[in-house]
Parts: sequence; structure tokens; C-alpha cells
Amino acid sequence: MTPLYNGISNFGRGTMRMVDEVGYFGALLVETFYFTFMGWRVGQPLRVKAVFEQIRQIGVDAVPIVALLAVTIGLSLAINGIAQLERFGAESAIVVGLGIGVTREFGPLITGIVIAGRTASALAARLGSMTVSQEVDALRVIGVEPVRYLAAPPMIAALIMMPCLTLIADFFAILGGALFALSAVDMSLSGFLYQCLIVLEPWDINQGLIKSLVFGALIVLIGVATGFSVTGGAEGVGRATTRAVVLSICAILVADMVFSFFLNR
Repeated sequence: MTPLYNGISNFGRGTMRMVDEVGYFGALLVETFYFTFMGWRVGQPLRVKAVFEQIRQIGVDAVPIVALLAVTIGLSLAINGIAQLERFGAESAIVVGLGIGVTREFGPLITGIVIAGRTASALAARLGSMTVSQEVDALRVIGVEPVRYLAAPPMIAALIMMPCLTLIADFFAILGGALFALSAVDMSLSGFLYQCLIVLEPWDINQGLIKSLVFGALIVLIGVATGFSVTGGAEGVGRATTRAVVLSICAILVADMVFSFFLNR
């Protein structure tokens, strides 16, 4: 009975830890938005300058890598898509597949994974270092809410910039695919892009933008929560940074699967 008891016990403890983390994420999200919109009433207004700084770090600085990876993904989709469509003599259908596939799925997914690697790790490392060095406790002592000071600016910045970065990824992915597909579909670049715009509906683009908002919120929540819970000094900061990136990417993939299941039925 001992192995069975140990297994059930470990499963129960793991489940309780997971429920506790989900509850903490929810409370952190509510508190973040409370201080964003209502903090001025309690003397804790949102730091607008910090929001613009986070917009630069999260969004503007990520544009080159997002665009580069989007072009690469677009090329890959066009190469594989045309190779399969040639069997049926339907190479022109790549316009539909590329446009819908990028705007609904690959655009927000590329953006989410890139921002998870950059932002979740940066937040976890920064807040983890502050937690270990007791700077977060010092903020509380002087009357500054750590959530308002440290979590609200990146959250608002992510919600602003993730849709913008997703649109950039959509454009460059379609452009990259179009550059490869031109010879197969015997169409000019402007004609390809025009046909793609005709095929796409507003909901195709909006679906990707909705995903990007959720992905941005998940990334910041996981990065901030992981940073606030760091223990064990410099080694703990390293573990938290790795954990934040892994959890963020896993959360993005699970959320994307849920979105795809409910929005494309």
C-alpha cells in the first residue's frame, strides 16, 4: 500500500500546487487591472513613463526578430504547401492557405513564442533579483504596491503591443510566402497580396488579434508571478527564468489549442 499511498499523496500535492498557482495568477491579474484603472483613487496611479518604457522593450525592440521569423515561417509554409498542392494541380490555392493559416494561427503564435522568450525571462530575472535582494519588500515598506509598480506597466504594454506585433508578423509571413510562391502561381507580388486580401475576412485577422491579447496577458502574468516567488538566491533566479519561459510557451500552446477548438468548429 505504501507505493500507492505515496503516488496518491504526490498527485494530491501537485494538484493543490497547480490550483494554488492558478488562483495566484487570477488574483494577480485582478490586482494589476485594479491598480491600472483605479489606483489613482488610493494614491497608487499607473506610471505612464514606465508603460512607454515597457512598450519599447516588449514591442519596438522585438520588431526585427518577429519580422525575420515571420518571413522564415511564411517561406516554409509556401514551400511545403505548394509541394503538396502540386499533386492536385491547385498551386493557386496557396493564397488561401497562406493567408488564413498565417492570420489565424501562425502570426499570433510566432509573436507569442518570441515575446515569451524575451519578456517572460526578462520579467522573471528582474523581479526575481529584486525579490532576493528584498527590494520588493522595501517597496511595501515605503508604501508602494509592488503589483502597481512592477506588474501593471508590462501588462498594459503587452496588451498594446502584442496585436501590433501580430499584424507585423502577419504581413511579413504572407510577404515571405508570396516571394516564394510567385513562380508557382504565375502572379505578380501585388496581385498575390491583393488576392490574399480578397480571401481574408475581418474575423480571420480579429481571431489572431484576440489570441495575441490572451498570449500577452499569460506571458506577463507568468513572468511576474515567477519572479515574485523566487527563493534561493542567484540559483533560484536562474531556475525561475527558465521556468517562466517554459511555462509561458506551454501556456501559449494550450491556449492556442483551446482557441482553435472553439473558434473553428
